[in-house]
Amino acid sequence: MGNQLKTFPTAYGSRNQVVVVADDEVWKSAIGDSIRYYYSSAYPILPQPEPIFDLTHYTPEELEEDQFKKQLRNYLIVGDLQNMDSPTTQFILKNLGEEKVKSVKADQNNSTAVGTDKWAKGQLLVFLYSDDETLLKEQIINTFPAIKKRIDQANRSKIIATLYVNGENNIIIKEMQDAMQVKMRVAKRVFTALNEENTYWIRRETPVSSSNIMIFKTPYKSQSQLSRPYLKAVQDSLGKKLVSSELEGTYMQINDIDLPMLTEVTSLNGNYALEARGIWEIVNDYMGGAFVSYLTVNPKNSQLLFINAFVHAPGEDKREFVQDLEYIVSTLEF
Repeated sequence: MGNQLKTFPTAYGSRNQVVVVADDEVWKSAIGDSIRYYYSSAYPILPQPEPIFDLTHYTPEELEEDQFKKQLRNYLIVGDLQNMDSPTTQFILKNLGEEKVKSVKADQNNSTAVGTDKWAKGQLLVFLYSDDETLLKEQIINTFPAIKKRIDQANRSKIIATLYVNGENNIIIKEMQDAMQVKMRVAKRVFTALNEENTYWIRRETPVSSSNIMIFKTPYKSQSQLSRPYLKAVQDSLGKKLVSSELEGTYMQINDIDLPMLTEVTSLNGNYALEARGIWEIVNDYMGGAFVSYLTVNPKNSQLLFINAFVHAPGEDKREFVQDLEYIVSTLEF
């Protein structure tokens, strides 16, 4: 047929991959150093260092030579407009238009742009450009939090597709509601490890990993309960009581000696929460892993909720296991 319909591909690649499109000179310069420093910085906090994003560099020529390189998920296009003849500058001009690019001379706040679904469905393209190298480096630094958030949001569809490929576990969801008066989107192949008066624990086991979410409830009495010391005390108390290895005299505790436990105020589906990130260990045994835990208050019954999401995956990267658990906890509803 002369007029066959062209299919629009779906973007592929890992959720944390970011393709940096830049001239070789830019990638090898201080601008490239700034990109690597921020976008490849350590994901907080894991037993072994893993980057926030996995960076891949292509020049515009390499992108044009291989159509599959144009079907990945996340792109960061970085151009130094001092060289108007450079391939990346020409690429930016072609995609954004001369008027948009030239406006950066009048206002450096115009030096970013975002596009979606250019060569494949589910793509995110972020353009960063300037006609001043120092200002471009500053833009890379200043825009990183917002761009990271945008990439994380774009990656959620990949997380959801992976987590819920077989649907949701409605039995566990209802059991959690009955036990804890809260709801989360729990995936299939999750089972209940413990369901007692104030504690509910679910797990998913694979040949290489154990992913866990433990929920504990207690009456909310004062603001002091929403604190770092209280969170650590509750987590260590539950770890000592409920989690051990096969060896006698073992129990779980936070290890904030080898790596710090980081805490910050955050939001869980619109609700105030205190978040902690760190590593855990089994005392008297050689086991450990990563955790993200939260304290929040159920406004419907004034119960303080402690939620501990933790992973054990010896010899494996932990980042994506933690991200999966973070997403599940982020669906919390009262």
